[in-house]
Amino acid sequence: MAQRTEEQTLSRRGFLGLGSAAAATAILPRGAAAEAAAAAEAPTGTADDYYAKLGVPKLINAAGTYTFLTAAVMPPEVQRAVAMAALHPVRLKDLHKAAGEHIAKRLRCEGALVTSGASAALTLATAASIAAKGAVKPEEIPQAALERGYEVIVQKSHRYEYDHAMILCGVKVREVVTVDDYRKAFNERTVMTNYFNDAAPENNTNAQIDRETWLRIAHEHNVPCHLDAAADMPPIENLWKYIGMGFDFVCFSGGKGIRGPQNAGLLLGKKSLIDLAAENDSPNSDAVGRGMKVAKEQIAGMVAAVDWILSQDDAAMQREYLKQTHQIEAALKDIPTMKAEIFMPKIANHVPHLFLRYDPKVVGITPLQVADKLRAQNPPIELNPATGNSGRFHTADENTIVLATWMLQPGETELVAAALHKALTQPKAS
Repeated sequence: MAQRTEEQTLSRRGFLGLGSAAAATAILPRGAAAEAAAAAEAPTGTADDYYAKLGVPKLINAAGTYTFLTAAVMPPEVQRAVAMAALHPVRLKDLHKAAGEHIAKRLRCEGALVTSGASAALTLATAASIAAKGAVKPEEIPQAALERGYEVIVQKSHRYEYDHAMILCGVKVREVVTVDDYRKAFNERTVMTNYFNDAAPENNTNAQIDRETWLRIAHEHNVPCHLDAAADMPPIENLWKYIGMGFDFVCFSGGKGIRGPQNAGLLLGKKSLIDLAAENDSPNSDAVGRGMKVAKEQIAGMVAAVDWILSQDDAAMQREYLKQTHQIEAALKDIPTMKAEIFMPKIANHVPHLFLRYDPKVVGITPLQVADKLRAQNPPIELNPATGNSGRFHTADENTIVLATWMLQPGETELVAAALHKALTQPKAS
């Protein structure tokens, strides 16, 4: 008998009025029986709201996919995949392998690994490169890298807080500035190069080496090249664009534009290197990635997120984000001295951002004070961290409110517009 879908199982259970796990097991196929048994044993009624129980306020995210704001909300399809995966134990390595094969096929690459985020993916790429360089076993990392003085080459303008993800493996980061510096930096200790996509020359005037040149020179020295594209979705094509350019590894955050679980990510690349990354990952005990465990629920959710995002349309999503952005802009057009600008980052977080620039002396409240006021209300509203921060993002300055609409849930656009209007027209109101 063919296994029924989740919907058929639930419908049959409701029709027959099954009162026990035993009855469900007797009449349903094996997989559906387990689901029915779990449902029959579960408490009835609505689930507890643990945010409320713990006193943690739910917020309206007009900022973006920031980790400190718990990134994106998973779409229903992904939520269901996570919930279904929680019903059954499986062999974790089998799940990792099957998930990687499915994702690799869908994203047009040789190999894929679901990781516990983009930072973990960078660690595992580094470990894989160390293993490939000197036949280093997982249990020998980071000691072997430290003893041999292994290095990862990075542009000085690409240094960032995620350097720690590489240093965990025992490597040293070697900085370069010019193309000539880069050529001279390669030696017998070089295991990998790392390119931070958001700091490419079109986004960072201090960066002197473009992707193509960076990649070509690394390959001239037979050194694998990793691209950090954590926040570079949308557009959807980026999920295969950089692998298509020839990068040996590319990492993405799972909980940002892909809309998967926050504690998941993707490492894509050449199969031989992805296999080495998997050897250095959980559930292998004596490995640098042992603490970077991805649960069965997150692996299933990441697969579902990939399937979901590939069913979406970039243009349609951007139209909706822009519609919401214009809605907020229109609601604030009567604010004295207000000038609005819509900015679309070229690379990371490639979605409309609304810049609201005005004279605080005329309006009676600064952007930072507006942010504090919205954060203190119920429900709290979080604006983009660039609000009131000069030089942090594009043309934002101390007189600019910055927000993005792409993480807003239905009905929240109106709430954000109303809250901003009230804060800017009634600055002394509590």
